[in-house]
Amino acid sequence: MKALFDQASLECSKTITRKYSTSFSLAIKMLAPEIQDDIYSIYGFVRCADEIVDTFEGYEQATLLDEFEAEYKKALERRISLNPILNAFQHVVHRYGLYELVAPFMKSMRMDLTKKEYNSIAEYEEYIFGSADVVGLMCLKVFVKGDEKKYNELKSSAMKLGSAFQKVNFLRDLQHDYENLGRVYFPGINFSSLTNANKEQIVAEINADFEEAFKGILKLPTEAKFGVYTAYRYYKSLMQKINKTQPEEFLSKRISVSNPLKLVILGKSYLRYQLNIIA
Repeated sequence: MKALFDQASLECSKTITRKYSTSFSLAIKMLAPEIQDDIYSIYGFVRCADEIVDTFEGYEQATLLDEFEAEYKKALERRISLNPILNAFQHVVHRYGLYELVAPFMKSMRMDLTKKEYNSIAEYEEYIFGSADVVGLMCLKVFVKGDEKKYNELKSSAMKLGSAFQKVNFLRDLQHDYENLGRVYFPGINFSSLTNANKEQIVAEINADFEEAFKGILKLPTEAKFGVYTAYRYYKSLMQKINKTQPEEFLSKRISVSNPLKLVILGKSYLRYQLNIIA
């Protein structure tokens, strides 16, 4: 029975999520049970592509990415794949019509293989759209259960949330990206001599994204609101740590939130959510 293989495929996506991101695993568990599996499937797909371009040094990364994309397209056409991650993801693509969102994501992943610096705002925004905004839109499709009217209403906020998360990740992973991968995402910023003014400029940009994103979180369906709000609070706590980090420290350590603090964030988020005072 293919249903058994489909279930095994989903379990693979769940394992990928848990192994690679405790914070997102926690947030997904805060979603309504009926939408959790689809979000796991999305995360499994985007994480595998991201790992190809970020951590598979010493392998033929471009070839691996080409093969991954080709196998995805076959999975979409056949509605089955022996790659369990792709098998789980193709179900979600068909179920919610995510077809046009996958291509820009893969384009940004391919940019990571060759592009080290983003010297213009247009390039920077194109990369973020593909690497983060469209992932937010994939999740939004699931959250609103395919309701196009609701999707269009919340689309802008979902993209802003994806942008905010990605930019926080840029700062959090700056040491690895800059020293190991040679990547600089923020245009016009010299991270070898980062100044307080540079940091404040980036922080202001991210906070503006968060402000717009939060307006959409308030309008999310009940099934999704708490989980998304939990992820939002987690990234806001990362921003607080970034605000307290001196410019010269960004290249010497990875900024993170401890597991005990994650549980505190979860508890506070739950209390605020239950009291309807999320902020």
